[in-house]
Amino acid sequence: MVAKPERLFARDTEWRELGEFAGSGQEGASLGLVYGRRRQGKTLMLELLAREAGGFLFAATQQSEAQNLADLGAAYAAFRGLRRPVLFGDWREALEELLRIGENAAVPVVIDEFPYLVAATPALPSYLQQALSPLSHAKEHTRTRLILCGSALTTMAQLLGGGAPLRGRASMELVVRPFRFREAAAFWGVEADPELAFRLHALVGGTPAYKEMCGGAGPQSLADFDGWVSRRLLNPASAMFREGGLLLREEPSIADPTSYAAALTAVSAGHHRRSQIAGALGRPSSALAHLLSGLQDIGLLEQVEDALRDKRSVFRVAEPVVRLHQLLIQRHEPELVVGRADRVWAENADTVAGKIYGPHFEELARQWCFEHAAPESLGGRASWVRPTEIPCREHRRGHELDLVVAESPAFGTERITAIGEAKGTLTPVGVSQLERLEHLRGLLPSARVGALPKLLFFARSGFTDDLQRVADGRSDVELIDLHRMYDGE
Repeated sequence: MVAKPERLFARDTEWRELGEFAGSGQEGASLGLVYGRRRQGKTLMLELLAREAGGFLFAATQQSEAQNLADLGAAYAAFRGLRRPVLFGDWREALEELLRIGENAAVPVVIDEFPYLVAATPALPSYLQQALSPLSHAKEHTRTRLILCGSALTTMAQLLGGGAPLRGRASMELVVRPFRFREAAAFWGVEADPELAFRLHALVGGTPAYKEMCGGAGPQSLADFDGWVSRRLLNPASAMFREGGLLLREEPSIADPTSYAAALTAVSAGHHRRSQIAGALGRPSSALAHLLSGLQDIGLLEQVEDALRDKRSVFRVAEPVVRLHQLLIQRHEPELVVGRADRVWAENADTVAGKIYGPHFEELARQWCFEHAAPESLGGRASWVRPTEIPCREHRRGHELDLVVAESPAFGTERITAIGEAKGTLTPVGVSQLERLEHLRGLLPSARVGALPKLLFFARSGFTDDLQRVADGRSDVELIDLHRMYDGE
């Protein structure tokens, strides 16, 4: 197993998977895929793997087939210690030579930005299929560990899909995702201040490269936060200013960015159900399928199933930078261009609180339940955590419930172990919220069967003394503030 370099922050699971693949004792060449959105640190991780394991890495660029073959020949010659570049006549010859690198030992051979090569040479996956056929030289006489990496998510995912040539050929498919909220706090060095960590994550998420794009450092304190946002996120001279719009346009599978951007704008503004999105766009719901599925495929939109009702779901923007772009930067670009970032940020405080901080806090609460909470906190182990809306005859309307936690045993009946509310406001949560949640618990279909679900309260600004005293005397009530979300279970 290759030891993880100190330079690589977190990514323990990803590095373990890569190390096991690269050092596998399996006979014959093997194929692995690594992909994820841009700026997640894929190239750094693979460069470190190649260096630590004595492997070869070639990074393709957007150019012709002949140009990439020439660059590959030069990189291969340098790896072999040759004085002159190797001249590959075609990709069949190049692949055969690359796969020979592992004739004496298991060695990683990495082709980065593989979608660029496929764009110039569409038959390349078929050439690879032939090179890795069961009776090929690579399969019978080498232990080359070929890794294809790329940021074009649809292109990479389709390499192994349906009737694709490489279907069934790969033994690893590793998706590199943004840091989770606790990892992001540690990466930015703000884990000691949960409120600062939360605000930062709500705006820039967990993409590693954004730290460097923000000048290599985040805000030093809450007092510095507003000024930092103006300087680093809302400043036209900053690399982050157009990032939220570029994420959509840099994906080659998106042929009509304008329509997809409109859908993101609608969801960012609070239109979370399919019918609401359709109304905002002025289109029938039946015409949204390709937009919504396309945005999900590239990781910018997430579909969250309803906890209690089948075939009912909501959509949320999965990338905070996109949400910030849609709600603030795009709408106020003329003002931002002339240097009014401070004013725009201050005048849109309500939008930030209601459309960014509020929904983001609810999502982190669900993540905490699923990833960090102890079984004792939830009344069981979380198999899934989802929002819902509960109909109420007494009030003649539906009540939104931020989270429902359920446990699904392998051999047993699924049961709801907890329900909860998440308040991302600056007002402490009080006893009135406890009364509301108790009312909603009584409306659950399973309320009269077995043990009652626990009541979870998530509060960005803490709890009133009255609620704290009540919770201290009850085993079915859990209070979770930001400190517990970032450092507790």
